[in-house]
Amino acid sequence: MPLALLALAIGAFGIGTTEFVIMGLLPEVADDFGVSIPTAGFLVTGYALGVMFGAPLMTALGTKVSRKRMLMLLMGLFIAGNVLSALAPAFTVMLIGRVVASLAHGAFFGIGSVVAADLVAPDKKAGAIAMMFTGLTVANVVGVPLGTLIGQTAGWRLTFMIVAALGVVGLIGVARLVPEMPRPEGVRLRHELAAFKNAQVLLAMAMTVLGFGGVFAAITYIAPMMTHVAGFADSSVTWLLVLFGLGMVGGNLVGGKYADRALMPMLYVSLGALVVVLALFTLTAHNKILAGVTIALIGALGFAAVPPLQKRVLDQAHDAPTLASAVNIGAFNLGNALSAWLGGLVISAGFGYTAPNWVGAALAAGALLLAFLSAALERRDSGPSAMVAGGTPAGQRTAAHH
Repeated sequence: MPLALLALAIGAFGIGTTEFVIMGLLPEVADDFGVSIPTAGFLVTGYALGVMFGAPLMTALGTKVSRKRMLMLLMGLFIAGNVLSALAPAFTVMLIGRVVASLAHGAFFGIGSVVAADLVAPDKKAGAIAMMFTGLTVANVVGVPLGTLIGQTAGWRLTFMIVAALGVVGLIGVARLVPEMPRPEGVRLRHELAAFKNAQVLLAMAMTVLGFGGVFAAITYIAPMMTHVAGFADSSVTWLLVLFGLGMVGGNLVGGKYADRALMPMLYVSLGALVVVLALFTLTAHNKILAGVTIALIGALGFAAVPPLQKRVLDQAHDAPTLASAVNIGAFNLGNALSAWLGGLVISAGFGYTAPNWVGAALAAGALLLAFLSAALERRDSGPSAMVAGGTPAGQRTAAHH
């Protein structure tokens, strides 16, 4: 694997830390600003919505510059947003800082996915994408638990300053290790937008929204769920996040390996098992050992679906993948925002801290149904006369997936 993938993974590490660390610090932030836990959950929702809208916006703005320069500019924006969050005098200002940082997220992973895939042979593209996303998953093993521990002992503001420093390291890594990759000639924004006429691209993004939403319906409220239901001490949230992160790392690598061999079967298995595990979490959350095992499984199954979902979008939008890739990262975070909001609703309605797990199971089940629908439509359209966007026979494209 090219050394440039390390630079992308470093940037992903910083971004992953800031995205997920807030979930372990919701009680501290809520207490500091004098807001409720569901209100503090808007820091998750706001970030996710910023990713969703920022992904196409920043990618469109980046069509005039090289991919390397755009990645560097995005890391600069990320740094600024985290500094603002760390210094925020009020909850609203912190929310603004979260949104500013989030604007870099989708485009970084979207453009980074295209760069990673372009650096390797065709049969290793999903593995290269998974390698970049390893930075995101490792953040949940190292960055998020340490950030949570620091936030609980020395204050959450210090955590966000450290995250900003991680962004600086990521910026330097991109500047030194990612090669100059000029924009493809003849590709315009209108050309990129044409990918969204492909129903398979839209279905893949919908699977992303629902599947990833299933994960974060449960994980967004992991701190209050584990302390109030399972009976863990506040300090235990740190190692529970480590378990989630370890699951993510393993699931991401397995998903990347098998997505290059059997993409759709990998989605069926990961999404189907995720439905079952999330539903069981409403029961296992009452037992410390079972809760820990379940959290690791949610991380593994959720992130086993990430490389195949991202590769499917790249495959289906192969003629103009950059914007579609970035928007799919936004779709991950739309699922994050949707599930955080729905989870907050069921908690506020008095159904308890385990209720978001049922929300997650329902969302993941929706993603599984869409995966079956997508495969059925692909089989129907893979006849001799079937053509897909760009004039490529659908059957040939399908062969690349399996």
